[in-house]
Amino acid sequence: MAAECDVLVIGAGPGGGSAALHAARAGLSVILIEDHSEIGTPVHCGECLSDLAVANLELDLPDSVISLRVDGIRVIFPDGTEKRLSEPGYVLEKHLFERWIADEAVAEGASLHLSHKLTGMTRIESDGKFEGWMCEGKGDSFPITAKILIDASGVAGVCSKLTKLNERPTVIAGIQYEMHDVPTDGYLDFYIWPKYAKKGYLWMIPKCDGRANVGLVSEDKKGLVKDLDAFIDSTHFSDLDTANPPWRDDSVSVRGFGGTIPISGPHEWTYSDGLMLVGDAAGFTSPLFEGGSHLALKSAVFAAKTAAKAIHSNDLSGSNLASYQAAWKREFPPYGKILKGKSALYALSDDEMSVMGRCFPQEMSSMGPHGKAMVGLRLLVRKPSLYFRRIIPAMLAFGYSRAKYYGW
Repeated sequence: MAAECDVLVIGAGPGGGSAALHAARAGLSVILIEDHSEIGTPVHCGECLSDLAVANLELDLPDSVISLRVDGIRVIFPDGTEKRLSEPGYVLEKHLFERWIADEAVAEGASLHLSHKLTGMTRIESDGKFEGWMCEGKGDSFPITAKILIDASGVAGVCSKLTKLNERPTVIAGIQYEMHDVPTDGYLDFYIWPKYAKKGYLWMIPKCDGRANVGLVSEDKKGLVKDLDAFIDSTHFSDLDTANPPWRDDSVSVRGFGGTIPISGPHEWTYSDGLMLVGDAAGFTSPLFEGGSHLALKSAVFAAKTAAKAIHSNDLSGSNLASYQAAWKREFPPYGKILKGKSALYALSDDEMSVMGRCFPQEMSSMGPHGKAMVGLRLLVRKPSLYFRRIIPAMLAFGYSRAKYYGW
């Protein structure tokens, strides 16, 4: 068996499903492949999407994919100082969300194939003009000829690897538990506690029925489970069932899941002849809290529109697809600035982080120019030395974690 299509999308996560959906809506013939036997498993992320993201992407979310309505984010500093960033949104049942997007793509005419792993790519040229890719698969996967590939394969970046388009990104490792009977007031909790998450953070993301994702990302990839267990033991999470902690009780259905997240920013090249990279495969994550769903979904829209224009103009060259990279660069936040701010934040001691946190207003979403000036004045009074520790870039990194900057 062999197949031909206008667009082959590799990976049926949120970016891949979105790319397939929008390419099919543009009238292109689309094949969507996923190397797992089902969509949405394993779950690799915290499963959050802001109202602003839903509106930006023009999504009409069905109730079946929504786990819980939430009010925003609470940041908890090392000394326990809590500050809020109130932005409403949703916690999703991510596996159902991804399946829903893929089903929408299929309803628009895309063809979906599971357990299909891409293992080889061969350029197709005629008289020196690029005309597409011949894609080989592993095992029962059949060859596919496509004019354009959209790589949504996640951090693995299969097309970058096969074509040597980009080097492997710097990654950070994460793990989370799904815990039960976790109290919540409707906020996502993010703990900046280096003691347990070196150059990373911890979280509690509430879901329906008392469930919550409790996890961390850390530079220390080997100690994830130990550090997460220690965090749970030292906080109110240990009070859920002190005699029989649920995250260690085989009789209670508690899942541990995670993966790696790219943290070095967008790849230098997110396009080439007949190829575009979206989502994690392109290095798109929000640098401070590593949110990636909004970025993946939006980059997929840009890629699908670019593919449609290229195919209709019969020009599949990289120079013609360069408009994709120009589009996301205009839209997405300034990664270089945010990465500098993140580095400045992690260079602070626990005490310095806490001083900064105490200087923030209780509601960080209202921190306009005047509010930032007030924070600066408080810092100057309480700890002047922080101005020599690049504290301003660190403060700005929190601002860029907002939904309007694709933070979630």
